[in-house]
Amino acid sequence: MTSANKPERLAGLQTAFAAHIRDPENVPAPPGVEDRRMQVYRELFFNNIAKFLSGNFPVLRSLYDTAGWTRLVRDFYTEHRAHTPLFPELPKEFLRYLQEGRAGRAGDPAFLLELAHYEWVELALSLDTRELQDVAVDGETDFLHGIPVLSPLAWPLSYRFPVHRISPDFQPAEPAQEASHLLVYRNRDDRVKFMQLNEVSRLLLSLMAEQPAANGIELLTQVAERIQHPDPDKVLEHGARLMSDLHARDVLLGTRASSSG
Repeated sequence: MTSANKPERLAGLQTAFAAHIRDPENVPAPPGVEDRRMQVYRELFFNNIAKFLSGNFPVLRSLYDTAGWTRLVRDFYTEHRAHTPLFPELPKEFLRYLQEGRAGRAGDPAFLLELAHYEWVELALSLDTRELQDVAVDGETDFLHGIPVLSPLAWPLSYRFPVHRISPDFQPAEPAQEASHLLVYRNRDDRVKFMQLNEVSRLLLSLMAEQPAANGIELLTQVAERIQHPDPDKVLEHGARLMSDLHARDVLLGTRASSSG
């Protein structure tokens, strides 16, 4: 064998090695490699992936026995082609697999994708490189007359299933009659927090995102109209307290001066 084709032989060996590691049940090991040594690699690679996913999806993991979880991870390991070599991006790749490569497979719980997304959000927010102190706000907290500034690290989410309640003892087979509206956010202490949203808080946050130049009165007036509240002043009163609470949680970071104020 000439030196010219040695790189090709090495590349072929690496490809065969990786293919077997990925799917040892269906792809034979490269010839000439002792199986005892291959077993070390098979276990090392797979167990690292399984352990990492268990740590990032703890509720999901708790719903499976060892064999079931191993099968789910093995399916991901075998079938999915990751778009990044970065290990911290692995949970996002797992989510992509559930959404695009596995969607709706028989035997999977109906809430599988939504629960995985809910658990992934916590990691995504913890790794987000944006810092709250970099967001420009003034020192005022008059959220009615000023323009509330929503944290870029506050993510309102809606799910068909009550994902925040799912556990080994509560695994709904059908979506709830009403969607679950949740807010996941990272505060100034870099802690990821969760809160459940009612109709008023969900609408308010949605309007803030859609209308970043509106002041609090304008936003809450629209909320009162949307929910057809008989006393809009009560909505303004409740909304002022709600925005103060959101400010204390670092969901609202402050205000900007309103041109109409």
